[in-house]
Amino acid sequence: MKLRKIALIVFALMIVIASCTPDDDGTTTVPARDRTEVYAEDLLEIETFLETHYLNLEDNPFDFVNLYNPDNDDFKIVFSELEAGSTEVALIDMPQLKFKTVEDPSEEGLFYKLYYLEMRQGLGNEVHFIDEVFVTYEGSTTESIVFDDAINPINFELTSVLNGGVVTGFMESLIEFKTATSFDTNNDGTSNYHNHGIGAAFLPSGLAYFNQVLEDVSSYTPLIFKFNVLDRVLLDHDNDGIPSFLEDLDNNSDVFDDDTNDDTAPNFFDGDDDGDGTNTIDEITIKSYTVDDNMIAFASTEEANDYFENGAEIDENEVFISVEYTKNTATTPTVYTLKTFVATDSNGNGTADYLDETYPED
Repeated sequence: MKLRKIALIVFALMIVIASCTPDDDGTTTVPARDRTEVYAEDLLEIETFLETHYLNLEDNPFDFVNLYNPDNDDFKIVFSELEAGSTEVALIDMPQLKFKTVEDPSEEGLFYKLYYLEMRQGLGNEVHFIDEVFVTYEGSTTESIVFDDAINPINFELTSVLNGGVVTGFMESLIEFKTATSFDTNNDGTSNYHNHGIGAAFLPSGLAYFNQVLEDVSSYTPLIFKFNVLDRVLLDHDNDGIPSFLEDLDNNSDVFDDDTNDDTAPNFFDGDDDGDGTNTIDEITIKSYTVDDNMIAFASTEEANDYFENGAEIDENEVFISVEYTKNTATTPTVYTLKTFVATDSNGNGTADYLDETYPED
């Protein structure tokens, strides 16, 4: 049986299971209200919180001049309520507070303002909407009720495919940050991460649990997530050699609507994307190149990514995947491994072989 058929069967089973399984975390739902009306209430609650709270640095200093000072690696975000006459800067006035516009996943045309606090973006790898991430986090309400946390780092998949995923607002926040550049392992087995992304996000309920009721949180409740982005894994759900984030051909952060051969299995879950009888992995060439600081000196891993992604070291038909890096000790050079795949266009018609059902017939 071809990999494509196997992937299609598994994908169909996943959809059936997802549609038949009740909430596994003990949540219940209440009748849905008008989403636009709820958003107006949520935005008011979030902005009121931002206007009446500040970043408490009293016992928790942060170097705003040198963001990647090693002392910042252990920084913990703490919010406190402003008192009358306080000279502290409200969160709403901090330059580190940013926002993005995110469409409601359940109602087309309804857009939310998603605030997030960027203490530092991170210097490691970019996080994509369908990656697996390694994070620590704390989820709470604007009333400081903590409903979930991971003090020890935890892995989860951002998009709901195999492992449940996360709420849309949390995913949309995490992808604005980058991972750590390195870590040290302690004698007790724990690790210290360096240069990772540190932030917080303020989610309207429409980008969170909306009309679901959690154990300690009622329905229609805006949420706050504090987090550290430590690492990520580029997932390849169909093992065709192309990471799933690169199978989002229209770049709309939705891999489910990219189905080149219209066989109901989206490309990220289809081992033969164009349906020509030749598996995708046999129509591409996976390549990697390794350099270290003795060959090319980079000021940061971000600079290395920019250098390679802009085509300085790869051919025109190579697709940039990532730059992975390793550094064993402070005295050894950082080793960068550039990963690509060659999207050959054998018949020169402008479509790569793995997406061209007419090749090799043409």
